Amino acid sequence: MLCLVAYFLPAIVIGNYVCKLSDLVDLLQFSFSQAVPMSCPLHFAANLSWLFPELEKLSHRIKAAAQAGFKAVEVAWPYDTEVTELKQALEKNGVDLILINTPPGNKAKGELGLGALPMQEAEFRAGLDLAVKYAKTVGCKQIHLMAGRVPVGLDRTSVAKAMEATFIENLKYAADILSKEGLLGLVEPINTRITDPRYFLNTPHQGHVQIAQVPNRNEADSPGEISYSYIFSLLEKLGYQGYVGCEYTPKGNTVDGLGWLRSYWGNQGTKKLAGRAECQ
Repeated sequence: MLCLVAYFLPAIVIGNYVCKLSDLVDLLQFSFSQAVPMSCPLHFAANLSWLFPELEKLSHRIKAAAQAGFKAVEVAWPYDTEVTELKQALEKNGVDLILINTPPGNKAKGELGLGALPMQEAEFRAGLDLAVKYAKTVGCKQIHLMAGRVPVGLDRTSVAKAMEATFIENLKYAADILSKEGLLGLVEPINTRITDPRYFLNTPHQGHVQIAQVPNRNEADSPGEISYSYIFSLLEKLGYQGYVGCEYTPKGNTVDGLGWLRSYWGNQGTKKLAGRAECQ
């Protein structure tokens, strides 16, 4: 199954335009307008490509995430770790892997995904096969199908049609594979104003949620432009039941910077004791 949704990276810059926080809220409300109108506690996943940078091995980051209280993690590219080792680390620590990316391609050449790159369809399909192998082995249900960047030296407008046609064909191919495997494919528009000027897909949508403070991409409670207590409350009221990925750069030690999350978990426990409605 292929679901054309994207990560919500709560930043004032979304896609290729700048929006006000009020616009951000409107986008959220529109995206989850069909959600069950119940105040539900949020589920957080540690993005191990960003958190616990003080630990080199992925297995050690999984253990650290579990010790910090996370029940789920997401990883951009787990492929440097043998899939059996990854599965053992997840099972040993009682953690679910909820999202991985297709391989980035040749990072030395500046590639960040292959989905929209003409004449590299074979490489994309091989990467998809690898991602499916990892996902099936460890029980991960979602794969981000990376579109990729406009090749260095080429103008976006000159290759846009060819890249769009390639991406569509690759998504059709992926949809067939993923539907047979019972997996969900995601696509991520990345803003081209700040984050990645050459990334091909940059149209704003919302689906899977990932968070970071603006403008420095640190913890949710670090100084910045977004009130996450308000955003979390809004997501609860909209009945969002997916995971909230913590995709930010820790200002210091990862665990020391999780006070905002421990506070959230503590407040949820208080709500339960007070007799607040719980979600199924």
